[in-house]
Amino acid sequence: MSSLDQNIASAETPGTKYFAPFTVTAELEAEAVKRLAQFPDNQKRSAVLPLLHYIQHHHGFISAAAIDWVAGAIGIEPIKVLEVVSFYPGFRQSSPGKHHIRVCRTLSCAMGGSYELMDKLCELTGIDRSHSDSHHHPVSVSPCGSYSVEFAECLACCGTTPVCLVNDDFHEGITPEKAQALLEKYPT
Repeated sequence: MSSLDQNIASAETPGTKYFAPFTVTAELEAEAVKRLAQFPDNQKRSAVLPLLHYIQHHHGFISAAAIDWVAGAIGIEPIKVLEVVSFYPGFRQSSPGKHHIRVCRTLSCAMGGSYELMDKLCELTGIDRSHSDSHHHPVSVSPCGSYSVEFAECLACCGTTPVCLVNDDFHEGITPEKAQALLEKYPT
């Protein structure tokens, strides 16, 4: 097992069934050519973030194979790409559920009940967050793989707390009492 494989948290989750495994497609190759063309030869590593965002959008998370590919496409060591993936909490290192829920936990939302909302969402979906941490393993997935949750930093709507994102859909004023209705909008 390579050092990269030992250090990246790409464990299988029940959500994996909703995302295709990482493969290098013609579209991905075209995206890499497009992104790399935007930078001078001595600054190609600046394409790391756009390529990682593209991969996560299409594959759900950043796997060790994706890190290796990005490093090769740019011409840098894989550890340099892993440093970026592990630094930014927006990059997932394991597969989320079909419906990924990010609950704001900053001060306004915390005071408005976001921690209670998280507890209710976990209760309703059967998610066990006991093995998650705030940075390296923030995503917890339901046993069926349909739902995943993680806390997010400020989602910029402090006046209508608590707020959350489900995939890319924004929801305001989602109290624990409204959690069931929220989940019903995103069936398994």
